[in-house]
Amino acid sequence: MTVAHPVLLVIDVQQGFLEPSWGPSSNPGCEDNIRSLLGLWREREWPVVLVRHHSREENSPLGPGSPGAEFQEGIAGKSNLLVTKSVNSAFYGTPDLHHWLTEEGSHHLVVCGITTNHCCETTARMAGNLGYQVTFVEDATRAFDAHHPDGTVISACDIARASGASLHGEFATVVSTAELVVSLQS
Repeated sequence: MTVAHPVLLVIDVQQGFLEPSWGPSSNPGCEDNIRSLLGLWREREWPVVLVRHHSREENSPLGPGSPGAEFQEGIAGKSNLLVTKSVNSAFYGTPDLHHWLTEEGSHHLVVCGITTNHCCETTARMAGNLGYQVTFVEDATRAFDAHHPDGTVISACDIARASGASLHGEFATVVSTAELVVSLQS
């Protein structure tokens, strides 16, 4: 019996997230970590799923056909599946991610991308609920500052840490890029 390799799920690493209008963000090394993981997966010829967000909002930097909808440098390339979505979860995109994973016999997902607390966390939660083994690579995700309804600003770093704490042990195993690479070499 062949054991399927973990699937690297790269979520929404698009040009539009480089625009300053998003505000301060966490983890300036996010994209470098993602490119490092992509390099490792592609070198080993393990499955890669690229996910892109096509916003339905008028004038969105992630609108279909806009320059912002394009992948950032070093992300596009060989992949086994390209999912396009307009909501937070990659499981509600086209083509159907869950169907493809089932057909491939894949049970372990490694999640990275943008943004930590929206599309990455939502996808990880759904994957966990669907019974997948999920590894969430926290330093290969990026969050942005958010405004609470009471008017205070919650820092991107606090948001990212809260996402990691909420996911770990319940929906996923939260690791760093370095920890994941070491575990894959053993």
